[in-house]
Amino acid sequence: MSQHVAMRRLTAPDIRARKGREKIVSLTSYHAHTARLLDAHCDFLLVGDSLGMVMHGYETTVPVPLELMIMHGAAVVRGASHALVVVDLPFGSYEESPSVAFRNAARVMKETGCGAVKLEGGRRMAETIAFLTERGIPVMGHIGLTPQSVNTMGGFKTQGRRLEEWAAIEADAKAVAEAGAFAAVLEGMAEALAAKITHAIPIPTIGIGASAECDGQILVLEDMLGLSPSPPKFVKKFAELARAIEEAVKDYATEVRAGQFPGPDNVYAMHKGGHAGERVTKMSKTKAS
Repeated sequence: MSQHVAMRRLTAPDIRARKGREKIVSLTSYHAHTARLLDAHCDFLLVGDSLGMVMHGYETTVPVPLELMIMHGAAVVRGASHALVVVDLPFGSYEESPSVAFRNAARVMKETGCGAVKLEGGRRMAETIAFLTERGIPVMGHIGLTPQSVNTMGGFKTQGRRLEEWAAIEADAKAVAEAGAFAAVLEGMAEALAAKITHAIPIPTIGIGASAECDGQILVLEDMLGLSPSPPKFVKKFAELARAIEEAVKDYATEVRAGQFPGPDNVYAMHKGGHAGERVTKMSKTKAS
């Protein structure tokens, strides 16, 4: 006889239910170590395809393969026990058709254990979002500045800074919500437009370079920790870890070159009864000969 096991993580419906009730906290995470550190403080962790730029040195997110997202996604799921884990579907893995998107999204969920996927696009992706959600795959939308479209957008450009752009972006937000997405990321968007969209749609909005009026916020972890060399304007650095890491590495190198590391506390002594001195003497004689 089968048994129902209680969910120990937050789920997509949990996040959706926060709309208008409680601010949603999120950060990106790409491996188990950071997932463990973030888990107690975040409502969801996003395994963003930004990992291609942050972890692997790509200039954009476009080259990121599905297999890379699965590898990092599985690591984050292993490191977290409380937060919902959302994994990005990378460029080329979902645009062709709803059935292709379902096949790849199902693979991501099966092989990582994540609780939802995220995909970019508004009205053009509404059919796909509906297709996935109707088949049991929770989807987070992403509109505004969509990094996977950087080549057609002509760069990482803020959206909605002209009033004539608003109608199309508002239509994208409405389409994503009506298609069944449980939340939508609003990226690189004029503050007033992001605020208007937040109050107009029934699902939570997650801002990144958008508005404080959004239902939640997300940042790339490495940006807010001061590890990225040139973060976007909208990033607030909550730490300057790059400087601290460099100083630590400098101290390590200095001690190694001076013969100060490893010291007595960093090596293993012989068990009582051993003849460490005799062995060292024999080894020294062997090397000398």
